[in-house]
Amino acid sequence: MPLQVAVGHASLTGPRERNEDYCGVATPAGLELDNKGMIAAVADGIGGHKGGREAAEYTVRGLLADYYATPDTWSIPRAVETVCTALNRWVIAEGSRNAELTGMATTLSALVLRGTRYYTAHIGDSRIYRLQGGQFQQLTVDHTWEHPELNNVLSRAIGLDPRVLLDFADGDLAVHDRFLLISDGVYGVLPDALMAEVLLDHPEPQAAAAALTSLAVAQGGHDNATAVVVDVLALPTANLRDSLESEAHLPVPRKFKVGEEVDGLVIEDILHDARETLLYRVRNQRNGQQLVLKTLQSTLEGDAPAIAGLLMEAWRARRAISPCFPQIVPHEQRSCLYYLMTWHAGATLQARLDADQHFPVGDVVRLGVALLKGIATLHRLDILHRDIKTDNLHLGQDGVLRILDLGVALSLAELKPGEVPGPAGTPSYMAPELFEGAAPEKGFDLYSAGVVLYHLLTRKYPYGEIEPFQKPKFAEPERPTRWRTEIPGWLENILLKAVAREAKDRFETAEEFLLALERGATRPISAPRRQPLAERNPLKFWKLVAAGSLALNLILLLLLLH
Repeated sequence: MPLQVAVGHASLTGPRERNEDYCGVATPAGLELDNKGMIAAVADGIGGHKGGREAAEYTVRGLLADYYATPDTWSIPRAVETVCTALNRWVIAEGSRNAELTGMATTLSALVLRGTRYYTAHIGDSRIYRLQGGQFQQLTVDHTWEHPELNNVLSRAIGLDPRVLLDFADGDLAVHDRFLLISDGVYGVLPDALMAEVLLDHPEPQAAAAALTSLAVAQGGHDNATAVVVDVLALPTANLRDSLESEAHLPVPRKFKVGEEVDGLVIEDILHDARETLLYRVRNQRNGQQLVLKTLQSTLEGDAPAIAGLLMEAWRARRAISPCFPQIVPHEQRSCLYYLMTWHAGATLQARLDADQHFPVGDVVRLGVALLKGIATLHRLDILHRDIKTDNLHLGQDGVLRILDLGVALSLAELKPGEVPGPAGTPSYMAPELFEGAAPEKGFDLYSAGVVLYHLLTRKYPYGEIEPFQKPKFAEPERPTRWRTEIPGWLENILLKAVAREAKDRFETAEEFLLALERGATRPISAPRRQPLAERNPLKFWKLVAAGSLALNLILLLLLLH
């Protein structure tokens, strides 16, 4: 069942000649509703003679349109903030360009309902309330100056400052929740208790919005009065996007044999037989195309988390549209649980290492550039791979490097506030912080990429091989030239920076790492700082200081005795 809402809205000019408020609601259906949710917004324009209305209308229309153009994998705050940053730039530029619009600006209060949660974004002094179980609660804080003479002057607004600073909040939804978005022309006249009473007396959202605005004007309001009322009628299934719910009911298939046929696909080979998943090379009988079929082991039939994990893996992979990844291939007639992706002849980097393939420095740099372009694609989607390693990097016969296996990947939009998912990855490729329970970050993929390049060149790991469940100690990484003397200094500096023990000493973004590789010897980075012993191993440092002090005192004592 998808999210279901009912919406009502009203906006009255009041005694003013021009209504500078603007409101809007977008309620998509199907996949857009599942992935992005519905959005409602109220804006109250301020500024020039007609600039306030222009700012309010452009901001609301722009937000409702452009929000749905952002990647599905982005968190709602990131999507809203990115759109509003662009809108803020336009409002400022338009006010500077047109003398009639000088000083144009607007408040903005937006509500997004997606799945079983609500999200608010707010700047200025329009407001959002929630009525739940008879309790009427204000969800936003007015951005006005606290000085008594300035308490009606906005401290923040769209168009007021080059840097837009929105407040964000979120929470769980419940059926029968009622949300109210209003301009100050309503709450400035009607006390909270009266607004709550009106909402309770009018069960239909359109009637409630009309009653609030009419009452505000009737009671002597001198401002525009705008209200949007949103009622939650039904909630979707928790923990799994609604678009995937029907697929979750497909049965997990038994293990196929080579030569078998399923849904018009002939099994040609078993590519990977792991503890939880199976990968087959299949051929589509209709067009002869060779594909990869990924499914779960039959022992996981009825395992809801495993099934949801496979479906979400396919959902993420479908959004990583790039030559750096195998691409998802639609297949409508499925009798069991699996997904299909393109197949490419070649081998993983680990398989090539196991076959004693030698990787020259130039080849490793080219592979590193391709790897970082793929990681950058994921990170722009707010997806963390979390298991970058040579086993998950495939070098095709076409010369293209592809990143495999999004099984433990994570879209930051999936995380609830304060949620820290369990550890994931392969120990030798994991950043030191992960062994201390650190929350997932994009930088950990970059650390793993550095280990991959280090390993391709040396067949060693910068801190030695780390076994599962081992509690490793990280000192200084071994210089790769210890194992392979022909590695140029500029590349060694890049690798040591990528795998530095402290996160602050590493590359911050995939683009920064990529640029360092592309510039190479033409603009080399400096060698990373060698950490002093006092920072690296304080206990050992002070033991040495104590031993040195004791030895010095003994020498002085002997000199005094003579």
